[in-house]
Amino acid sequence: MPGLLTLAITLPIIGAVLLMFVPNRDGSKDGLVRYFALGVSLATFAVTLALWAGFDAASAEPFQFVERASWISTFKVEYYVGIDGLSLMLLVLTGFLTPIALLSGWESIEKKVKEFSIFMLLLEASMIGVFSALDIFLFYVFWDFVLIPMYFLIGIWGYDQRIYAAVKFILYTMAGSVLMLVAIIGLAWMHQTATGDYSFDLLKLYELQIPTDTQYWLFLAFTIAFIIKVPLFPFHTWLPDAHVQAPTPGSVILAGVMLKMGGYGLIRLAFPLFPEAAWLFAPLLATLSVIAIVYGALVAMVQPDMKKLVAYSSVSHMGFVVLGIAAFNIQGVQGASYQMLAHGVSTGALFCLVGMLSDRRHTRLISEFGGLKSLMPRFTAVALIITLSSIGLPGMNGFIGEFLIMFGAFRWRSTCCGCSSASSTARSPTTTTRACPTCRSANGPSSAHWPPSPSAWASCRTCSSSRWSRPCNGLSIACSRGSRLLIFGLAPCCRRR
Repeated sequence: MPGLLTLAITLPIIGAVLLMFVPNRDGSKDGLVRYFALGVSLATFAVTLALWAGFDAASAEPFQFVERASWISTFKVEYYVGIDGLSLMLLVLTGFLTPIALLSGWESIEKKVKEFSIFMLLLEASMIGVFSALDIFLFYVFWDFVLIPMYFLIGIWGYDQRIYAAVKFILYTMAGSVLMLVAIIGLAWMHQTATGDYSFDLLKLYELQIPTDTQYWLFLAFTIAFIIKVPLFPFHTWLPDAHVQAPTPGSVILAGVMLKMGGYGLIRLAFPLFPEAAWLFAPLLATLSVIAIVYGALVAMVQPDMKKLVAYSSVSHMGFVVLGIAAFNIQGVQGASYQMLAHGVSTGALFCLVGMLSDRRHTRLISEFGGLKSLMPRFTAVALIITLSSIGLPGMNGFIGEFLIMFGAFRWRSTCCGCSSASSTARSPTTTTRACPTCRSANGPSSAHWPPSPSAWASCRTCSSSRWSRPCNGLSIACSRGSRLLIFGLAPCCRRR
């Protein structure tokens, strides 16, 4: 259906604009405002479900529901949106969690209800825009606009240290956004140099031949912006403060959707635009991911505050997402994609549960809730199921993504499996073809497409061998072996067939 994706973006904006004209200075119409915002969010969720129902998984087109219109014609900036399977999953997650977030603040948000509802709807619209933009300038506009509503949600409706948390949040994320803006402008200029026309079209930029040295800098600019948002160690320090000080609806959206923007950006932009640089820096990203996984889990174990515990567990879970992406194989990327969905549901639910308790007892200290089962048996049962899901118990949603990520990490052969001098001589400045470890030809797997698929990545075009390698160096050896030792307790024995 034409216009459906634009409707998903504009419907919350229209709802927010209409709420601006509702006179509610004395709070007499708080109920009307709440029900109206909830109705708009449910209608948006229905639109995302319609997109899901109309999505053709068997289509050969890379993106569906594509809509395009000229915006800034001088620089070829367009309103260009479309979705694939990854975008669709995150759109439905956004539509699902926004009404739940509004309901979680139904009683706890008592002041400035109209303004709160407006910011929540604008936040939903901008997040949907991030996941559907195919023009990278439009992507950047939505990416930065997300910061504004969340800044006010934390700064106005947060707890005692809300101003500190809001300022820290905006400084960290804006610093990364500035780097990404510079890289976006650089890409457009490079396209103009190569073709004579500026372009921010993501599909055209995928085809742009970028020298390897330039890729390194552009990749770092994009990746720093994304791993700040994930957040990945050591850029994670803004997240616990933001979560603890944010109101419950803000925490639900922040953990459930906003953190996924970083993982989505890595898959959609950083890795496919700069494959050579991604290939080089993947061991470093994997190492930081493992540190985040272990560090986040250990710090979460000693937290007396329930909200801070869930916040640090998010650092650990999102470390798995980046590890799956850095594994550079189809299992890792599929696991990372599913882990983003599973984490959004389970962690959003955990923040709802913590909010329910803190609103009633006005404390989040774990020591204050002993004997909760005898007073709230149903609540305790639900909390146990959600906690086991977040832990990754087999049979729960958290297990599937983490299992695929670990499976992809096991298959990450970045060291001496067929390493030779040919593996470095096969790397040209503009391609990502590597030497085959079996036949030693320079006709190894090509990274022309991302996410990696078995046909594009896993076989040599000369001998059809599936054993391919990255250049052997000390960093990649240490990262690969160290990651396995830290996560699994021992390095698996990979026997060459």
